Amino acid sequence: MAEKRKQKDKSREIFGNPISPRDYRKAVNSKKKFARKYGDDAEVSYRTILRPNPYIGPLLGVSDIRLPQDKAEKGEEEFDLEKGIIVGNIRMGFGHYRISMAMASCANALGYKPYWMDLNSYPQTACTKVISAQNDLYSLGSRISQKSRLFNKLVWEPMNYEGFRKLSYNASDQKNAEIMAAVFRNVPKDIPVIGTHVWPAQAAVHAGMHYVVNAIPDNWPMALHLSEGSVHTIQTHQAYQGYRILNGMDHDKVLRPMPADALVYTGHYVDDELVRNIEADCEARLRRKADGKPMRFLLTIGGAGAQKEIFAHIIRHLLPYVRRKKAVIYVNVGDYKNVWTELLSEIAGVSKVSQEHFNSWKDTMDFASHALEDDDLEGIHAFWHKNIFEAVYCTNLLMRSCDVLVTKPSELSFYPVPKLFIRRIGGHERWGAIHSAEIGDGTLECRDIPHTMQMVDLFLTDDVLLKDMCNNIIQNKKAGIYDGAYKVVQIAMGMKEKGGKK
Repeated sequence: MAEKRKQKDKSREIFGNPISPRDYRKAVNSKKKFARKYGDDAEVSYRTILRPNPYIGPLLGVSDIRLPQDKAEKGEEEFDLEKGIIVGNIRMGFGHYRISMAMASCANALGYKPYWMDLNSYPQTACTKVISAQNDLYSLGSRISQKSRLFNKLVWEPMNYEGFRKLSYNASDQKNAEIMAAVFRNVPKDIPVIGTHVWPAQAAVHAGMHYVVNAIPDNWPMALHLSEGSVHTIQTHQAYQGYRILNGMDHDKVLRPMPADALVYTGHYVDDELVRNIEADCEARLRRKADGKPMRFLLTIGGAGAQKEIFAHIIRHLLPYVRRKKAVIYVNVGDYKNVWTELLSEIAGVSKVSQEHFNSWKDTMDFASHALEDDDLEGIHAFWHKNIFEAVYCTNLLMRSCDVLVTKPSELSFYPVPKLFIRRIGGHERWGAIHSAEIGDGTLECRDIPHTMQMVDLFLTDDVLLKDMCNNIIQNKKAGIYDGAYKVVQIAMGMKEKGGKK
Protein backbone atom coordinates (compact mmCIF):
# COMPACT_ATOMS: atom_id res chain seq x y z
CA MET A 1 0.00 0.00 0.00
CA ALA A 2 2.87 2.37 0.74
CA GLU A 3 4.13 1.96 -2.80
CA LYS A 4 0.68 2.71 -4.22
CA ARG A 5 0.33 5.83 -2.09
CA LYS A 6 3.75 7.01 -3.24
CA GLN A 7 2.80 6.51 -6.88
CA LYS A 8 -0.52 8.30 -6.40
CA ASP A 9 1.15 11.27 -4.76
CA LYS A 10 3.81 11.33 -7.49
CA SER A 11 1.17 11.79 -10.17
CA ARG A 12 0.28 15.17 -8.66
CA GLU A 13 3.47 16.66 -10.09
CA ILE A 14 5.70 16.12 -13.11
CA PHE A 15 9.42 16.66 -12.59
CA GLY A 16 8.63 18.83 -9.59
CA ASN A 17 6.05 20.91 -11.44
CA PRO A 18 2.70 20.79 -9.63
CA ILE A 19 -0.43 19.67 -11.45
CA SER A 20 -3.45 21.79 -10.56
CA PRO A 21 -6.12 20.11 -8.39
CA ARG A 22 -8.55 20.44 -11.29
CA ASP A 23 -6.23 18.68 -13.75
CA TYR A 24 -5.37 16.03 -11.18
CA ARG A 25 -9.05 15.27 -10.60
CA LYS A 26 -9.52 15.09 -14.36
CA ALA A 27 -6.66 12.57 -14.58
CA VAL A 28 -8.10 10.42 -11.80
CA ASN A 29 -11.55 10.49 -13.39
CA SER A 30 -10.05 9.53 -16.75
CA LYS A 31 -8.53 6.40 -15.22
CA LYS A 32 -11.80 5.55 -13.48
CA LYS A 33 -13.70 5.91 -16.74
CA PHE A 34 -11.34 3.57 -18.58
CA ALA A 35 -11.43 1.06 -15.71
CA ARG A 36 -15.23 1.02 -15.75
CA LYS A 37 -15.34 0.61 -19.52
CA TYR A 38 -12.49 -1.86 -20.05
CA GLY A 39 -12.11 -3.52 -16.66
CA ASP A 40 -9.61 -3.30 -13.82
CA ASP A 41 -7.18 -6.23 -13.87
CA ALA A 42 -4.53 -4.71 -11.61
CA GLU A 43 -4.53 -7.80 -9.39
CA VAL A 44 -4.57 -10.37 -12.20
CA SER A 45 -1.42 -12.46 -12.59
CA TYR A 46 -1.00 -12.95 -16.34
CA ARG A 47 1.20 -15.87 -17.29
CA THR A 48 4.19 -14.96 -19.49
CA ILE A 49 5.79 -17.13 -22.17
CA LEU A 50 8.38 -16.54 -24.89
CA ARG A 51 8.15 -17.53 -28.55
CA PRO A 52 10.51 -16.74 -31.46
CA ASN A 53 8.97 -14.07 -33.66
CA PRO A 54 8.22 -15.88 -36.95
CA TYR A 55 8.56 -12.75 -39.09
CA ILE A 56 11.52 -10.66 -37.88
CA GLY A 57 12.96 -13.29 -35.53
CA PRO A 58 15.26 -14.82 -38.17
CA LEU A 59 16.49 -11.35 -39.24
CA LEU A 60 16.78 -9.57 -35.90
CA GLY A 61 16.92 -12.34 -33.31
CA VAL A 62 13.59 -11.25 -31.80
CA SER A 63 11.38 -13.33 -29.51
CA ASP A 64 7.86 -12.29 -28.51
CA ILE A 65 6.63 -11.91 -24.95
CA ARG A 66 3.15 -13.41 -24.92
CA LEU A 67 0.37 -13.61 -22.37
CA PRO A 68 -1.35 -16.83 -23.45
CA GLN A 69 -5.09 -17.25 -22.99
CA ASP A 70 -4.75 -21.01 -23.37
CA LYS A 71 -3.39 -22.57 -20.18
CA ALA A 72 -1.91 -25.40 -22.21
CA GLU A 73 0.23 -23.10 -24.38
CA LYS A 74 3.89 -23.46 -23.51
CA GLY A 75 6.85 -21.20 -24.14
CA GLU A 76 9.83 -22.30 -26.19
CA GLU A 77 12.59 -20.54 -24.27
CA GLU A 78 13.47 -18.85 -20.99
CA PHE A 79 14.31 -15.19 -20.34
CA ASP A 80 18.01 -14.43 -20.76
CA LEU A 81 18.58 -12.57 -17.50
CA GLU A 82 22.08 -11.47 -18.54
CA LYS A 83 21.68 -10.41 -22.20
CA GLY A 84 17.92 -9.91 -22.46
CA ILE A 85 16.40 -6.53 -23.29
CA ILE A 86 12.70 -5.75 -23.78
CA VAL A 87 11.47 -3.51 -26.58
CA GLY A 88 8.08 -2.28 -25.39
CA ASN A 89 5.77 -0.87 -28.04
CA ILE A 90 2.22 -0.51 -29.31
CA ARG A 91 0.62 -0.96 -32.70
CA MET A 92 -0.46 2.62 -33.34
CA GLY A 93 0.38 3.33 -36.95
CA PHE A 94 3.70 2.02 -38.24
CA GLY A 95 6.07 4.52 -36.62
CA HIS A 96 6.45 3.00 -33.17
CA TYR A 97 6.83 -0.49 -34.64
CA ARG A 98 9.57 0.76 -36.97
CA ILE A 99 11.46 2.41 -34.12
CA SER A 100 11.12 -0.82 -32.14
CA MET A 101 12.63 -2.74 -35.03
CA ALA A 102 15.57 -0.34 -35.04
CA MET A 103 16.11 -0.98 -31.32
CA ALA A 104 15.84 -4.75 -31.78
CA SER A 105 18.21 -4.65 -34.74
CA CYS A 106 20.88 -2.74 -32.85
CA ALA A 107 20.42 -4.83 -29.68
CA ASN A 108 20.96 -7.95 -31.76
CA ALA A 109 24.02 -6.43 -33.45
CA LEU A 110 25.50 -5.55 -30.06
CA GLY A 111 25.14 -9.13 -28.84
CA TYR A 112 21.98 -8.80 -26.75
CA LYS A 113 18.71 -10.74 -26.91
CA PRO A 114 15.73 -8.52 -27.87
CA TYR A 115 12.26 -9.37 -26.58
CA TRP A 116 9.25 -7.86 -28.38
CA MET A 117 6.48 -6.72 -26.03
CA ASP A 118 3.52 -5.21 -27.86
CA LEU A 119 1.06 -3.86 -25.30
CA ASN A 120 -1.60 -3.82 -28.00
CA SER A 121 -1.42 -7.60 -28.57
CA TYR A 122 -2.99 -8.92 -25.37
CA PRO A 123 -6.75 -8.84 -26.05
CA GLN A 124 -7.65 -10.39 -22.71
CA THR A 125 -6.18 -7.41 -20.82
CA ALA A 126 -7.53 -3.98 -19.94
CA CYS A 127 -4.20 -2.62 -21.22
CA THR A 128 -4.83 -3.71 -24.81
CA LYS A 129 -8.49 -2.71 -24.71
CA VAL A 130 -7.56 0.84 -23.71
CA ILE A 131 -4.77 1.11 -26.31
CA SER A 132 -6.90 -0.38 -29.11
CA ALA A 133 -9.67 2.11 -28.46
CA GLN A 134 -7.21 5.02 -28.51
CA ASN A 135 -5.58 3.65 -31.65
CA ASP A 136 -8.93 3.48 -33.43
CA LEU A 137 -9.64 7.10 -32.52
CA TYR A 138 -6.21 8.27 -33.69
CA SER A 139 -6.48 6.41 -37.01
CA LEU A 140 -9.94 7.86 -37.61
CA GLY A 141 -8.68 11.36 -36.86
CA SER A 142 -5.74 10.89 -39.24
CA ARG A 143 -8.01 9.85 -42.08
CA ILE A 144 -10.53 12.63 -41.48
CA SER A 145 -7.74 15.23 -41.32
CA GLN A 146 -6.69 14.27 -44.85
CA LYS A 147 -10.21 14.72 -46.19
CA SER A 148 -11.37 17.81 -44.27
CA ARG A 149 -9.25 20.94 -44.18
CA LEU A 150 -11.60 22.45 -41.61
CA PHE A 151 -11.25 19.46 -39.26
CA ASN A 152 -7.50 19.49 -39.76
CA LYS A 153 -7.22 23.22 -39.02
CA LEU A 154 -9.61 23.41 -36.07
CA VAL A 155 -9.13 20.00 -34.42
CA TRP A 156 -6.32 17.77 -35.64
CA GLU A 157 -3.40 20.17 -36.00
CA PRO A 158 -4.10 22.00 -32.71
CA MET A 159 -4.47 18.72 -30.80
CA ASN A 160 -1.27 17.19 -32.21
CA TYR A 161 0.70 20.41 -31.90
CA GLU A 162 -0.47 22.08 -28.66
CA GLY A 163 -2.93 19.70 -26.97
CA PHE A 164 -0.42 16.89 -26.56
CA ARG A 165 2.17 19.46 -25.49
CA LYS A 166 0.59 20.25 -22.11
CA LEU A 167 1.64 18.81 -18.75
CA SER A 168 -2.04 18.36 -17.94
CA TYR A 169 -2.32 15.87 -20.82
CA ASN A 170 0.62 13.89 -19.44
CA ALA A 171 -1.01 13.81 -16.00
CA SER A 172 -4.01 11.98 -17.45
CA ASP A 173 -1.80 9.66 -19.48
CA GLN A 174 0.22 8.75 -16.41
CA LYS A 175 -2.92 7.76 -14.51
CA ASN A 176 -4.31 5.80 -17.45
CA ALA A 177 -0.98 3.95 -17.82
CA GLU A 178 -1.47 2.51 -14.34
CA ILE A 179 -4.12 0.30 -15.95
CA MET A 180 -1.45 -1.07 -18.31
CA ALA A 181 1.04 -2.16 -15.63
CA ALA A 182 -0.52 -5.59 -15.06
CA VAL A 183 1.02 -7.05 -18.23
CA PHE A 184 4.49 -6.69 -16.65
CA ARG A 185 3.58 -8.60 -13.47
CA ASN A 186 5.43 -11.82 -14.39
CA VAL A 187 8.24 -10.24 -16.40
CA PRO A 188 11.62 -10.32 -14.57
CA LYS A 189 12.08 -6.85 -13.13
CA ASP A 190 15.83 -6.70 -13.80
CA ILE A 191 15.51 -6.97 -17.59
CA PRO A 192 15.94 -3.48 -19.10
CA VAL A 193 12.97 -2.04 -21.00
CA ILE A 194 13.09 0.33 -23.97
CA GLY A 195 9.70 1.93 -24.57
CA THR A 196 9.26 3.20 -28.13
CA HIS A 197 5.97 4.77 -27.13
CA VAL A 198 5.41 6.51 -23.83
CA TRP A 199 2.72 4.07 -22.65
CA PRO A 200 5.03 1.02 -22.45
CA ALA A 201 7.59 3.19 -20.65
CA GLN A 202 4.99 4.54 -18.21
CA ALA A 203 3.49 1.08 -17.66
CA ALA A 204 6.94 -0.39 -17.00
CA VAL A 205 7.67 2.30 -14.42
CA HIS A 206 4.31 1.75 -12.71
CA ALA A 207 4.98 -2.01 -12.71
CA GLY A 208 8.29 -1.58 -10.91
CA MET A 209 10.64 -2.49 -13.77
CA HIS A 210 14.07 -1.39 -12.59
CA TYR A 211 15.70 -0.11 -15.77
CA VAL A 212 13.44 1.79 -18.18
CA VAL A 213 14.41 3.92 -21.17
CA ASN A 214 11.76 6.05 -22.87
CA ALA A 215 12.78 6.55 -26.51
CA ILE A 216 11.01 9.76 -27.57
CA PRO A 217 10.16 9.70 -31.30
CA ASP A 218 9.30 13.29 -32.23
CA ASN A 219 11.34 16.43 -32.82
CA TRP A 220 8.62 18.64 -31.30
CA PRO A 221 8.75 18.61 -27.46
CA MET A 222 5.42 17.44 -26.02
CA ALA A 223 4.50 16.43 -22.49
CA LEU A 224 2.69 13.51 -24.09
CA HIS A 225 6.08 11.76 -24.28
CA LEU A 226 7.14 12.17 -20.64
CA SER A 227 7.53 9.10 -18.43
CA GLU A 228 9.01 10.25 -15.14
CA GLY A 229 11.07 7.48 -13.58
CA SER A 230 12.66 6.48 -16.88
CA VAL A 231 15.66 7.81 -18.80
CA HIS A 232 14.38 9.80 -21.78
CA THR A 233 16.34 9.68 -25.03
CA ILE A 234 16.14 12.30 -27.78
CA GLN A 235 17.06 12.20 -31.48
CA THR A 236 17.94 15.90 -31.98
CA HIS A 237 19.66 18.69 -30.06
CA GLN A 238 16.71 21.00 -30.68
CA ALA A 239 14.36 18.56 -28.98
CA TYR A 240 16.83 18.07 -26.14
CA GLN A 241 16.71 21.76 -25.27
CA GLY A 242 12.91 21.87 -25.52
CA TYR A 243 12.43 18.84 -23.30
CA ARG A 244 15.08 19.86 -20.79
CA ILE A 245 13.18 23.04 -19.87
CA LEU A 246 9.73 21.56 -20.65
CA ASN A 247 9.33 24.41 -23.08
CA GLY A 248 5.75 25.62 -23.53
CA MET A 249 4.25 22.70 -21.63
CA ASP A 250 2.30 24.95 -19.26
CA HIS A 251 1.50 27.98 -21.39
CA ASP A 252 4.26 30.60 -20.92
CA LYS A 253 5.33 29.54 -17.43
CA VAL A 254 8.98 28.98 -16.66
CA LEU A 255 8.96 25.40 -15.39
CA ARG A 256 11.37 23.42 -13.27
CA PRO A 257 13.63 21.65 -15.80
CA MET A 258 14.09 17.92 -16.17
CA PRO A 259 17.10 16.60 -14.22
CA ALA A 260 20.21 16.17 -16.35
CA ASP A 261 20.31 12.40 -15.80
CA ALA A 262 16.71 11.98 -16.98
CA LEU A 263 17.39 13.16 -20.55
CA VAL A 264 20.05 12.03 -23.05
CA TYR A 265 20.70 13.04 -26.67
CA THR A 266 21.47 9.92 -28.70
CA GLY A 267 20.96 10.74 -32.38
CA HIS A 268 18.56 9.04 -34.79
CA TYR A 269 17.00 5.65 -34.12
CA VAL A 270 18.10 3.62 -37.17
CA ASP A 271 18.51 -0.12 -37.80
CA ASP A 272 22.00 -1.62 -37.73
CA GLU A 273 21.80 -3.00 -41.28
CA LEU A 274 20.92 0.44 -42.66
CA VAL A 275 23.67 2.27 -40.77
CA ARG A 276 26.32 -0.31 -41.67
CA ASN A 277 25.59 0.04 -45.39
CA ILE A 278 25.27 3.82 -45.68
CA GLU A 279 28.41 4.35 -47.76
CA ALA A 280 27.74 1.48 -50.17
CA ASP A 281 24.09 2.46 -50.67
CA CYS A 282 24.86 6.15 -51.25
CA GLU A 283 27.65 5.28 -53.68
CA ALA A 284 25.19 3.09 -55.62
CA ARG A 285 22.72 5.98 -55.81
CA LEU A 286 25.37 8.31 -57.16
CA ARG A 287 26.54 5.69 -59.64
CA ARG A 288 23.03 5.17 -61.00
CA LYS A 289 22.55 8.92 -61.32
CA ALA A 290 25.86 9.39 -63.14
CA ASP A 291 25.11 6.48 -65.50
CA GLY A 292 21.64 7.75 -66.37
CA LYS A 293 19.88 4.74 -64.88
CA PRO A 294 16.20 4.93 -63.91
CA MET A 295 15.71 6.87 -60.68
CA ARG A 296 14.02 4.80 -58.00
CA PHE A 297 11.24 6.35 -55.91
CA LEU A 298 9.97 4.48 -52.85
CA LEU A 299 6.43 5.51 -51.88
CA THR A 300 5.43 4.28 -48.44
CA ILE A 301 1.88 4.43 -47.11
CA GLY A 302 1.64 4.94 -43.34
CA GLY A 303 -0.27 2.85 -40.83
CA ALA A 304 -3.37 5.07 -41.04
CA GLY A 305 -3.64 4.43 -44.79
CA ALA A 306 -3.92 8.15 -45.44
CA GLN A 307 -2.51 10.38 -48.21
CA LYS A 308 -3.48 8.10 -51.09
CA GLU A 309 -4.46 11.17 -53.11
CA ILE A 310 -0.92 12.54 -53.00
CA PHE A 311 0.62 9.22 -53.99
CA ALA A 312 -1.84 8.93 -56.89
CA HIS A 313 -0.64 12.29 -58.23
CA ILE A 314 3.00 11.24 -57.91
CA ILE A 315 2.45 7.93 -59.70
CA ARG A 316 0.44 9.61 -62.45
CA HIS A 317 3.22 12.22 -62.86
CA LEU A 318 5.98 9.60 -62.97
CA LEU A 319 4.18 7.14 -65.24
CA PRO A 320 5.58 8.58 -68.52
CA TYR A 321 9.09 8.41 -67.04
CA VAL A 322 8.50 4.79 -66.04
CA ARG A 323 7.46 3.95 -69.60
CA ARG A 324 10.61 5.62 -70.96
CA LYS A 325 12.75 3.76 -68.38
CA LYS A 326 13.74 6.98 -66.67
CA ALA A 327 12.08 6.11 -63.37
CA VAL A 328 11.17 3.09 -61.25
CA ILE A 329 8.54 3.18 -58.51
CA TYR A 330 8.33 1.01 -55.43
CA VAL A 331 4.94 1.30 -53.68
CA ASN A 332 4.58 -0.21 -50.22
CA VAL A 333 0.92 -0.04 -49.20
CA GLY A 334 1.72 -1.79 -45.91
CA ASP A 335 -1.26 -3.90 -44.85
CA TYR A 336 -3.76 -1.77 -46.83
CA LYS A 337 -4.32 -3.82 -49.96
CA ASN A 338 -7.36 -1.71 -50.82
CA VAL A 339 -5.09 1.30 -51.36
CA TRP A 340 -3.33 -0.43 -54.25
CA THR A 341 -6.65 -1.60 -55.70
CA GLU A 342 -7.93 1.96 -55.64
CA LEU A 343 -4.73 3.30 -57.24
CA LEU A 344 -5.09 0.80 -60.08
CA SER A 345 -8.66 1.89 -60.71
CA GLU A 346 -7.83 5.60 -60.61
CA ILE A 347 -4.68 5.67 -62.78
CA ALA A 348 -5.00 4.31 -66.30
CA GLY A 349 -2.11 2.20 -67.52
CA VAL A 350 -0.50 1.42 -64.16
CA SER A 351 -1.37 -2.27 -64.26
CA LYS A 352 0.45 -2.71 -67.59
CA VAL A 353 3.81 -1.69 -66.11
CA SER A 354 3.33 -3.08 -62.59
CA GLN A 355 4.47 -6.18 -60.80
CA GLU A 356 2.75 -7.17 -57.56
CA HIS A 357 4.77 -8.60 -54.69
CA PHE A 358 1.88 -9.58 -52.44
CA ASN A 359 2.02 -11.36 -49.12
CA SER A 360 5.16 -13.35 -49.94
CA TRP A 361 8.00 -12.44 -47.61
CA LYS A 362 10.46 -14.56 -49.57
CA ASP A 363 9.57 -12.76 -52.79
CA THR A 364 9.98 -9.38 -51.07
CA MET A 365 13.37 -10.30 -49.63
CA ASP A 366 14.52 -11.75 -52.95
CA PHE A 367 13.46 -8.58 -54.78
CA ALA A 368 15.19 -6.32 -52.24
CA SER A 369 18.40 -8.33 -52.55
CA HIS A 370 18.25 -8.38 -56.35
CA ALA A 371 17.59 -4.63 -56.51
CA LEU A 372 20.89 -3.96 -54.74
CA GLU A 373 22.76 -5.68 -57.58
CA ASP A 374 20.71 -4.75 -60.67
CA ASP A 375 20.89 -1.10 -61.77
CA ASP A 376 18.52 -1.75 -64.67
CA LEU A 377 15.26 -2.37 -62.84
CA GLU A 378 12.12 -1.33 -64.69
CA GLY A 379 8.46 -0.60 -64.01
CA ILE A 380 6.36 -0.21 -60.89
CA HIS A 381 6.66 -2.70 -58.05
CA ALA A 382 3.82 -2.91 -55.52
CA PHE A 383 4.20 -4.50 -52.09
CA TRP A 384 1.48 -5.59 -49.70
CA HIS A 385 1.74 -7.83 -46.65
CA LYS A 386 -1.06 -8.92 -44.37
CA ASN A 387 1.22 -9.25 -41.36
CA ILE A 388 2.19 -5.95 -39.75
CA PHE A 389 5.84 -6.96 -39.17
CA GLU A 390 6.31 -7.63 -42.87
CA ALA A 391 4.23 -4.58 -43.84
CA VAL A 392 6.50 -2.30 -41.81
CA TYR A 393 9.87 -3.93 -42.42
CA CYS A 394 9.26 -4.10 -46.18
CA THR A 395 10.05 -0.38 -46.36
CA ASN A 396 13.33 -0.96 -44.51
CA LEU A 397 14.34 -3.64 -47.00
CA LEU A 398 13.47 -1.47 -50.01
CA MET A 399 15.08 1.63 -48.55
CA ARG A 400 18.61 0.46 -49.27
CA SER A 401 18.11 0.16 -53.04
CA CYS A 402 15.87 3.18 -53.57
CA ASP A 403 17.18 6.61 -54.60
CA VAL A 404 14.45 8.74 -53.01
CA LEU A 405 12.07 7.86 -50.19
CA VAL A 406 8.74 9.69 -50.53
CA THR A 407 7.10 9.97 -47.12
CA LYS A 408 5.32 12.21 -44.69
CA PRO A 409 7.74 13.72 -42.14
CA SER A 410 7.18 11.05 -39.49
CA GLU A 411 9.62 8.55 -37.95
CA LEU A 412 11.09 8.08 -41.43
CA SER A 413 12.39 11.67 -41.26
CA PHE A 414 15.37 10.34 -39.33
CA TYR A 415 16.43 7.56 -41.71
CA PRO A 416 19.68 7.79 -43.74
CA VAL A 417 18.20 7.91 -47.23
CA PRO A 418 17.42 10.90 -49.49
CA LYS A 419 13.84 11.92 -48.69
CA LEU A 420 11.06 13.87 -50.36
CA PHE A 421 8.60 15.00 -47.71
CA ILE A 422 4.94 15.26 -48.60
CA ARG A 423 2.25 16.92 -46.48
CA ARG A 424 2.35 16.04 -42.80
CA ILE A 425 -0.37 14.42 -40.69
CA GLY A 426 -0.42 16.36 -37.43
CA GLY A 427 1.42 19.60 -36.64
CA HIS A 428 4.15 17.91 -34.62
CA GLU A 429 5.50 16.20 -37.75
CA ARG A 430 6.61 19.43 -39.38
CA TRP A 431 9.72 19.47 -37.18
CA GLY A 432 10.92 16.17 -38.61
CA ALA A 433 11.13 17.71 -42.07
CA ILE A 434 12.76 20.87 -40.71
CA HIS A 435 15.47 18.85 -38.97
CA SER A 436 16.09 16.66 -42.02
CA ALA A 437 16.40 19.67 -44.32
CA GLU A 438 18.82 21.30 -41.89
CA ILE A 439 21.18 18.31 -41.78
CA GLY A 440 20.80 17.93 -45.53
CA ASP A 441 19.32 14.43 -45.96
CA GLY A 442 15.77 15.44 -46.94
CA THR A 443 13.67 18.14 -48.59
CA LEU A 444 11.47 20.78 -47.09
CA GLU A 445 7.91 19.67 -46.44
CA CYS A 446 5.87 19.95 -49.65
CA ARG A 447 2.46 21.08 -48.39
CA ASP A 448 0.59 20.80 -51.69
CA ILE A 449 0.60 18.83 -54.93
CA PRO A 450 2.34 21.43 -57.17
CA HIS A 451 5.31 21.77 -54.82
CA THR A 452 5.53 17.99 -54.49
CA MET A 453 5.67 17.63 -58.28
CA GLN A 454 8.29 20.36 -58.46
CA MET A 455 10.51 18.40 -56.09
CA VAL A 456 9.95 15.15 -58.01
CA ASP A 457 11.11 16.90 -61.18
CA LEU A 458 14.17 18.32 -59.42
CA PHE A 459 15.25 14.84 -58.35
CA LEU A 460 14.73 13.57 -61.90
CA THR A 461 16.50 16.36 -63.80
CA ASP A 462 18.90 18.00 -61.35
CA ASP A 463 22.43 16.67 -60.78
CA VAL A 464 22.99 18.47 -57.48
CA LEU A 465 20.12 17.57 -55.14
CA LEU A 466 20.64 13.81 -54.86
CA LYS A 467 24.42 14.11 -54.79
CA ASP A 468 24.27 16.68 -52.01
CA MET A 469 21.96 14.53 -49.88
CA CYS A 470 24.08 11.41 -50.34
CA ASN A 471 27.24 13.25 -49.37
CA ASN A 472 25.52 14.75 -46.35
CA ILE A 473 24.29 11.32 -45.24
CA ILE A 474 27.85 9.98 -45.36
CA GLN A 475 29.12 12.94 -43.35
CA ASN A 476 26.25 12.62 -40.88
CA LYS A 477 27.23 9.01 -40.29
CA LYS A 478 30.78 10.07 -39.48
CA ALA A 479 29.34 12.53 -36.95
CA GLY A 480 27.36 9.73 -35.28
CA ILE A 481 23.97 11.25 -36.10
CA TYR A 482 22.48 7.87 -37.07
CA ASP A 483 23.83 5.95 -34.04
CA GLY A 484 20.86 6.64 -31.76
CA ALA A 485 19.46 3.10 -31.52
CA TYR A 486 22.86 1.66 -30.58
CA LYS A 487 23.20 4.28 -27.88
CA VAL A 488 19.69 3.70 -26.49
CA VAL A 489 20.46 -0.01 -26.12
CA GLN A 490 23.79 0.81 -24.47
CA ILE A 491 22.08 3.20 -22.05
CA ALA A 492 19.49 0.57 -21.09
CA MET A 493 22.05 -2.19 -20.55
CA GLY A 494 24.40 0.26 -18.86
CA MET A 495 21.73 1.06 -16.27
CA LYS A 496 21.62 -2.60 -15.34
CA GLU A 497 25.39 -2.96 -15.24
CA LYS A 498 25.60 -0.01 -12.84
CA GLY A 499 22.85 -1.57 -10.75
CA GLY A 500 21.05 1.73 -10.21
CA LYS A 501 17.27 1.77 -10.27
CA LYS A 502 15.61 4.63 -12.10
